[in-house]
Amino acid sequence: MDLIETTRQFVAKVLEGEPSTHDMSHIERVENTCMKIHEKEGGNLRVLRLAALLHDVGIVREHAEGGNHAQYSAELARDFLNENGAETELVDHVASCILTHRFSRGMQAETIEARILQDADRIDALGAVGIFRSLVSMGALRTLKQTIGTVKETSMNAYTDDPFDGFYDYMERKPFKIQERLNTETAKEIAERRIAIMRMYLEELKEETSGDI
Repeated sequence: MDLIETTRQFVAKVLEGEPSTHDMSHIERVENTCMKIHEKEGGNLRVLRLAALLHDVGIVREHAEGGNHAQYSAELARDFLNENGAETELVDHVASCILTHRFSRGMQAETIEARILQDADRIDALGAVGIFRSLVSMGALRTLKQTIGTVKETSMNAYTDDPFDGFYDYMERKPFKIQERLNTETAKEIAERRIAIMRMYLEELKEETSGDI
């Protein structure tokens, strides 16, 4: 079995039962988006696919301890790739991509592969799937707070008394700011249509909850 498929099996096992939206379906959507962007933007496809598969593998530790899952994921990626005989240059490059992928940390991606991973991860927060993920994530975060006391400081809008207020705040803070922070033209083209879908949904939601119906 090649390294990519070995990595896929490893990540699937780690994320089995993951309650938030950093699950295996997210991982594989990000991988697919990376490959789509790569077709026009270039870069090392092997690095991209490994970084995409491993970029959220530290989320389980973040749920348990708090902290930054990008850092945890990079550490786990290093250990896993080294254990599976990957060359040092590949390990370093993949770990670097993972460290800078997270939207809320605002870190600068230094390579085309890191920029594509950032874009692909951010695109998965847009469109119909983005709406679905945001609502599932808010529910999971509220549950984690109630059950084990973990609070994600970068997602405080998940804990508002009125979930609608938290959702509106999330939409303004993240999805509608994503397009201006994308790195590649290919990603911006994908994002434009998805953001339009989110704006239409938000307008309809506000109308339906306005009390004027």
